[in-house]
Amino acid sequence: MIHEILSNKEVIDRKIDARAGEIPEILKKFKRETLLIDTEKGRVIANLCSERNKIKNLFSISPETLLDAVENPREVRIKSGGKVKENIIKQDSINLNNIPISKYYADDAGKYITTGVVVTKDPEYGRNISFHRMLVLGKDKLTARLVENRDTHTYYNRAIERGEELEIAICIGLHPAVLFAAATSVSIERDELEIASALMNGNLNLIKCETVDLEVPDAEFVLEGKITKETAPEGPFVDITGTYDFVRHQPIIKLNSIMHRNDPVYHSLLPASHEHLILMGMPRESTILREAGKVCDVTDLCLTKGGSGWLHCVISINKKFNDDAKKAINAAFSGHKSLKHVVVVDNDINIHNPEEVEWAIATRFQADKDMVVIKGVKGSSLDPSSYGGLTAKVGVDATKPIGGEGFDRVLN
Repeated sequence: MIHEILSNKEVIDRKIDARAGEIPEILKKFKRETLLIDTEKGRVIANLCSERNKIKNLFSISPETLLDAVENPREVRIKSGGKVKENIIKQDSINLNNIPISKYYADDAGKYITTGVVVTKDPEYGRNISFHRMLVLGKDKLTARLVENRDTHTYYNRAIERGEELEIAICIGLHPAVLFAAATSVSIERDELEIASALMNGNLNLIKCETVDLEVPDAEFVLEGKITKETAPEGPFVDITGTYDFVRHQPIIKLNSIMHRNDPVYHSLLPASHEHLILMGMPRESTILREAGKVCDVTDLCLTKGGSGWLHCVISINKKFNDDAKKAINAAFSGHKSLKHVVVVDNDINIHNPEEVEWAIATRFQADKDMVVIKGVKGSSLDPSSYGGLTAKVGVDATKPIGGEGFDRVLN
């Protein structure tokens, strides 16, 4: 799907020639520009989803359109073949070292696939797609971080209980609509590919895999295999907070085949980068919008860069009642369970400008009456300051009181 995107000249900001091993340093230098990098192992695209305005303008993806797609999914079509089947590598010839997969930070456990969307299927619940980081263990083996009680983890456990290994297809090089759909959190029986189809106006086609009973988008690469009963250490790995996640034993993936397009484009994502924050955070912004929109008039919201696109949210509202902000705070915590701190401001504040948000806190907030504190609740496993999986959450009402005087800004 990246091939079709590259036909739009507005997508690429910069073209670079480099060796595959240089990719992490290039990504640390060019944080927002969408890059097309030529390497000795093939072409690489990076920072595809690193700018909110570009995502909205080129792909019509925003928290609002994501919310609409979740609520109004569209069916996908199955086709007999696709471009990804131009090259099919059988098991004996698989070599992941031929793909420009990177080790991103010095203390990472090794090379990681960071944009792999995993497709799985369950006899009862149906098809599922989701993101998983995957550590390369060898030419045809990986290990993936399967978060407990998430859909893939559930599917895997159910397969093991049936005495089977779980068939998977790992898709790399996808349209942003599929990426954002894979990052959504919906009930287990929902098919996220139908959410992607809605984002693409019903124009998402799937193709049959070669060695597993799965249907996948026409990606740049599709790695087919099974999640086995064997395990191996996974990690350390730098996650979205920019801190190292610890080592766990995780299931090993054994590959059966690799399909790829002619001259495929590998999508590389630097962990804790702008792209990581937006891809992981924007789907949660849509759920916060859904819940907060039920209790007040929300004019804008975002998960902030300083909060790692995950732990901090700023919401602006058109305040009509004095308790609107506190309602929005509680709704935000309901809409995103990993959220730690929420600030609610009036709609005269630009929530994307941290100085304006700080100004609102400085002039419109008093801790003894405008703060919501929730103690000893489940927080994010990515927060290194949490204690035993528990955290304290804080909501800040930095809005003007209805009818209050002296709160308006003179200088804008």
